[in-house]
Amino acid sequence: MEPYRDWDNDSGVRAFEISEGQIDIQFKTGAVYRYTSSSVGSINFNQLVDLARAGEGLNSFINRVVRKLYSARLR
Repeated sequence: MEPYRDWDNDSGVRAFEISEGQIDIQFKTGAVYRYTSSSVGSINFNQLVDLARAGEGLNSFINRVVRKLYSARLR
């Protein structure tokens, strides 16, 4: 997994891994959730990827928009 930059050091996200049509997000609690373009929709999926790469706003977006729309809890 790639470490999440978290420029403001205020995020609950620790790391992420992007692959074709899915993103796995590890939170500081240790939990890992998989979001897919099917589970959240293509627009929201693209936003997750953009925010993960930017290192800012990912935790907030998840909490506001896609919180329960994950396809699997991996850990």
